[in-house]
Amino acid sequence: MKSELNEKFLRNSPLFGANGAYIEDYYEQFLKDPESVEPSWREYFRGLNGDGRADVAHSPIRDSFIDTSASAGQGAAPRTAMAPQAAQKQAGVLRLINYYRVRGHQSAQLDPLGLFEPPAVPDLDPAFHGLGEADMDAAFNTGSLFAPDEMSLRDIIHLCKRVYTGTIGAEYMYITDTRQKRWIQRRLEASVQEQPLSAEAKLEALRQLTAAEGIERYLHTKYVGQKRFSLEGADSLIPMLDAIVRTAAGYRIDEAVIGMAHRGRLNVLVNILGKSPQELFSEFEGDVDLDRLDLSGDVKYHLGFSTDVEIADTRMHLVLAFNPSHLEAVNPVVQGSVKARQERRDDDDGDTVLPVLIHGDASFAGQGIVMETLQLSQAKGYATGGTVHIIVNNQLGFTMQSPIAVQPGESSRTSQYCTDIAKMLEAPVFHVNADDPEAVVFVSQLAVDYRAAFGKDVIIDLVCYRRHGHNEADEPAVTQPLMYQKVKESPTARAKFAKRLVDEGVVEASEPDRLFEAYREGLSEGRNIFRATLGLVGNDHTVDWARYTRQHWSDCVDTSVPLKTLRRLSDELLTFPDGFELHKRVQRIVEDRRKMAAGAIPVDWGFAETLAYASLLDDGFDVRLSGQDSGRGTFFHRHAVVHNQKDGSCFVPLTQVGSDNARFTVTDTLLSEAGVLGYEYGYATADPEVLVVWEAQFGDFVNGAQVIIDQFIASGRAKWGRLCGLTMFLPHGYEGQGPEHSSARLERFLQLCAERHMLVVVPSTPAQWFHLIRQQMVRDLRMPLVVMTPKSLLRHRLSTSTLDDLTEGRFQFVIDEPADIDADRIKRVVFCSGKVYYDLYQAREEQKLDTVALVRIEQLYPFPADEYAAAIARYPNATQIVWCQEEPENQGAWYQIKHRLTVPLGSNHTLLYATRAGSASTAVGYHKLHVKQQKEVVDAGLSGGLELVDRGKSRNRNGRQSRKKKS
Repeated sequence: MKSELNEKFLRNSPLFGANGAYIEDYYEQFLKDPESVEPSWREYFRGLNGDGRADVAHSPIRDSFIDTSASAGQGAAPRTAMAPQAAQKQAGVLRLINYYRVRGHQSAQLDPLGLFEPPAVPDLDPAFHGLGEADMDAAFNTGSLFAPDEMSLRDIIHLCKRVYTGTIGAEYMYITDTRQKRWIQRRLEASVQEQPLSAEAKLEALRQLTAAEGIERYLHTKYVGQKRFSLEGADSLIPMLDAIVRTAAGYRIDEAVIGMAHRGRLNVLVNILGKSPQELFSEFEGDVDLDRLDLSGDVKYHLGFSTDVEIADTRMHLVLAFNPSHLEAVNPVVQGSVKARQERRDDDDGDTVLPVLIHGDASFAGQGIVMETLQLSQAKGYATGGTVHIIVNNQLGFTMQSPIAVQPGESSRTSQYCTDIAKMLEAPVFHVNADDPEAVVFVSQLAVDYRAAFGKDVIIDLVCYRRHGHNEADEPAVTQPLMYQKVKESPTARAKFAKRLVDEGVVEASEPDRLFEAYREGLSEGRNIFRATLGLVGNDHTVDWARYTRQHWSDCVDTSVPLKTLRRLSDELLTFPDGFELHKRVQRIVEDRRKMAAGAIPVDWGFAETLAYASLLDDGFDVRLSGQDSGRGTFFHRHAVVHNQKDGSCFVPLTQVGSDNARFTVTDTLLSEAGVLGYEYGYATADPEVLVVWEAQFGDFVNGAQVIIDQFIASGRAKWGRLCGLTMFLPHGYEGQGPEHSSARLERFLQLCAERHMLVVVPSTPAQWFHLIRQQMVRDLRMPLVVMTPKSLLRHRLSTSTLDDLTEGRFQFVIDEPADIDADRIKRVVFCSGKVYYDLYQAREEQKLDTVALVRIEQLYPFPADEYAAAIARYPNATQIVWCQEEPENQGAWYQIKHRLTVPLGSNHTLLYATRAGSASTAVGYHKLHVKQQKEVVDAGLSGGLELVDRGKSRNRNGRQSRKKKS
């Protein structure tokens, strides 16, 4: 078998064709476990199998090696065949090198306390590969090891131990991309032969450790007993972050956005972002003017911070994201914020903004949002060019011991390492001993370099400990007595490193104490002597959020669009590339939209929404729409993405309209709610000029993202002063589809409403949706918008609008009866929201009730009190005011707005309500029962009698439940 592959083999392999018997054995090993053989052999063996089968007969392989041997005399320099025993020894050496790469991390010295005893790894024993003491001084070919071509076995083992079983444990051999693996091998294996950190770099690491320990000791003595969630034991996080931002500055990265939970946060704020110590001390002392507070605020170790700093002669903007105690919930928020900042720079590769996420060991392994965020890292529309992840692995979890590596059956986790979930991305993992600052700095630089080279996530597992308990008032020795005996005996990382530098002659013996005293003196004066902030200098991409607080939610804004503009946009939207063949059903929708644009038929929801996006793009706004079926639309109504039936290619009409600078992005996301919604929230907090829409496939799907809603969307402004214009589309409505596809949990959102921080809206017409979408951007106000979007109304014959409805007016908070109604005849006014209006309307027409008025409250929060009162005042003879909803009594809007409904009522008014009976579930699962209930709700709403029979219960006129008397 004469081929380029064989020639390459002859040039590079120490073996020869005469050793076919051994090579056949090695091939057998390859068949059982390809990763167990040395990479160059693995490549060669795979090349033998040219026909794609999983295995081949051995006789052709033998023939191949014989042919290879014969070819040596023809095209290659003559060699002397290696004796079979020598060949086996050489192969054993190559296997040993490979196993150090694969399993060396298991023997690495990672635990600063020395409590974790690395397990015995037989594969790393030379005897396992047929090598003994007699072979130690023999010279062997080093194969693909980044070292001299030949070394003694003793030196090979020494090098492998230094690289793979020292204070760095590298996991990367599961990566399938050979380029990435070879890149990592080169950096790791060549590093031990290069010069160590310079004296200045070592001194800088000592300064960083001094700052890390100094701030903690100062706070511990000045604010005794106050929680601060100390970094002590993980002090090397500070030189690690410093090395990361310095390396990033070398790549001309403009910004770094850091997300982390509370542990070590205050230390990072002062020593990495340069926050004023005096400002921090004021927070400890509670020095605030309560009369001037306009926010409810948050504890100091949850607050965010942003500033510009000078690093390596480069100005960089650093951001520490706000974060609640829901630990990993900040992960997707940071990613979304980074994506917005990158797109503002037209950066599709992630070259300008670096995301850094700092995790706890137990939370990284235990919380599902970690997986969701990792899964987004390379997804279309969500990739940010790779994230540097740091696990602060204090081996304590919460209060339960969580060792570096666990055996199956232990309670802290199932996976061996807390980092194992990252392997699904084939992201490299670098475990590093936190008490070796030089190793810490090395892997920090390595991580940023890897991210720059391959645009992928990389994981650093900073193995450390926690000098105090969960907080400074905790007593960890109660549950970890042995660990905390060792902690009390162990010098700090700074003390260990200072001694090493003194012993090496890098610094004078007095220098460590001098640095510490200088830092403490600076703190006493309220100064930061190691990292001074420049303040918010700003750049071309800085956003001025001040303008988005100038308007009030009730201010009228003109959201109409001229007819000429709408028709121009329609023409652009409905023009497709030559030869583009639409599906027949989509073709009918397109034809109908052409008629809608001409005014021949009413406008439906899908076209009104599309025109709203097109008009915003025309105004220069970006639009970002995401969800699990957003391109087509779950209910086959949107078709923002259309597919060529000939070749499957896609076309997005909205990318062809509007301003040249406007960007339209629509993404069918992975099956994630918490991760994706958190990402979109983060994006919206970073760019107010983009309409950011997240759409649930069904409204109840938002249940999976409740932590994002509670901790960020609903309360972010109150806690951290963060404005956000995120829009959520949540399909809602009782269609007889069972409990899981009926309710978007309207009551939950209303329960979270206060301080006029969020809009909760239930539009009932396409025009309302059109104006609402436009209002979200046209108005100089940014607050989250929660829309209970329809399902059946998307095609309801009564739920349509005209082009005039789009070219005139604005979003209406309340929609009353037409002007020509005889208001004096009305005895009962029924207020409602959403789809139930059309059920009430149809029933009223069938029953010919001319004394009942139907009024829609389109915005439930902030409640439009003036418009509601005006609607009641319009009907002077109406004595019954009814709230009618589809949802059960304990759900929907009733309990959340009934106090608002009573405010304008006079002594002549009676407030009644019509709902389904209270229920533990959102809806019934039987369609026939649904129909019965829906009819009863509608009849009760129109009659005012509110006699609603359900499951043996009835209600009196005031809506209270009462049991039927037994006869």
